[in-house]
Amino acid sequence: MNQNRTVFDIDEETDAFYLQKAVEYHEWLIQQEAQPRLTRTPIFRDREDAERRLRADYFDDHCKYPLYYFRRRFRMSRKLFLKIVNGISSYTADPLPQHFHFFKSRLDCTGRMSISALMKCTAAIRQMAYGSTPDAFDEYLQMSEHTARDALFFFNMCIIELYMPKYLRKPTSEDVVKIQQKHNNVHGFPGMLGSIDCMHWEWKNCPVSWQGQYGRGDKKYPTIMLEAVASQDLWIWHAFYGMAGANNDINVLDNSPLFDDLLDDLAPVVPYVVNGVEYRNGYYLADGIYPEWASFVKSFTVATDPKHTYFKQRQESARKDVERAFGVLQGRWGLIQQPARAYEVNTLRRIMYAGIIMHNMILEDQNMSVVDFKHVYSNPARSMQTIWIDRCETQRRKAKELRDRDTHISLQQNLMNHIWREVEEASEEDYFLSIMGFSNTGLYKPVEAFKTDLEGSPPEAIDERCKEAEANAGRFKTLA
Repeated sequence: MNQNRTVFDIDEETDAFYLQKAVEYHEWLIQQEAQPRLTRTPIFRDREDAERRLRADYFDDHCKYPLYYFRRRFRMSRKLFLKIVNGISSYTADPLPQHFHFFKSRLDCTGRMSISALMKCTAAIRQMAYGSTPDAFDEYLQMSEHTARDALFFFNMCIIELYMPKYLRKPTSEDVVKIQQKHNNVHGFPGMLGSIDCMHWEWKNCPVSWQGQYGRGDKKYPTIMLEAVASQDLWIWHAFYGMAGANNDINVLDNSPLFDDLLDDLAPVVPYVVNGVEYRNGYYLADGIYPEWASFVKSFTVATDPKHTYFKQRQESARKDVERAFGVLQGRWGLIQQPARAYEVNTLRRIMYAGIIMHNMILEDQNMSVVDFKHVYSNPARSMQTIWIDRCETQRRKAKELRDRDTHISLQQNLMNHIWREVEEASEEDYFLSIMGFSNTGLYKPVEAFKTDLEGSPPEAIDERCKEAEANAGRFKTLA
């Protein structure tokens, strides 16, 4: 045996072993090169012709489909849709965010012009409106599934960045005055800011590892809750969505930013008087699950007398504003109505917020909003000059006022007496008018208005109408 041999010396057996491995690897490479490569099947999509057809159908001066067809299929007017498209395509920034860069027209790798912003926004709106899959409009828009999915994803991000500061903002002092006046005229509740409630959106494609976190026993699929505040015109003033966990309304409220401005003493103060008592902060109508706070007005679980029964009916009737807003929101956007197919919570959150923002934009476009949004809104300046101890003391004091049960009971009783006093002060003839259906607010209509409605009618018709009113009033008194 050679004593001078080192570890770097290779004998013939080792050399043969490595040579065999090299030959086997070379043969494997030859086999891999001989196999056909798996590539995508190229599909030629004539997007230029698709855009010409789209413009001829909906956007030309003499388009094929009338404007009410556009309103039904796009869920908004053509003027509002083109405003959104122009706002997205003309956005400029340095550097330009990716979601806006997606809608810029540019040459692709083959030298063809990319799909226009009009077609991408059309694909996104159609998915929102009908809740269809991304490849549902491939034949009409000549757009691949991947592009259509990206169009919806980036479209929602653009809507949130462009229009959220205006159409999903908190009301100013002027807005609060108009909202309270509207609710007082329609529902008879002075100082009312809106109605609050929560809605569940089922999450069909929730990851298996998260289903225990988002699942509830009363729902087929895992759900994510939306907390919203809506006024009588169905405008959604507050939206909080995406909280993890199997929650109810109380858990969502505890994490919601609804009262952040109130706790920081930045909320607009608009005093109002109920039954001779002055209050400084407005309130929301809520159902029985919400706590007895000063900013909530709830109904009675059991009504023991006619006064409590009447207040219960009026409160539950006025609280339906937020339920109506949920129904309109789901009816307008089919993607929110059906179980969600996305895999990420942030994607669902963007869809929900974008749908609410466009819902409010449609209300403004139809002149249905209570307040005027033509002026530029700026968020209230948050003073950071005070020290941390003072800010904590302010939040502690405002939180105590917010959760004051005595104020809640006092406000509830005064509202009940205020509403019942209107009934007692109404004359018998005003009751006849209310029962005959001449009231749009659920209260009563003045006698002069009743005479104006019947002015010019034959005397026989007036006498017959008065007899019907007397008979209905007699039945009303019997039931009371």
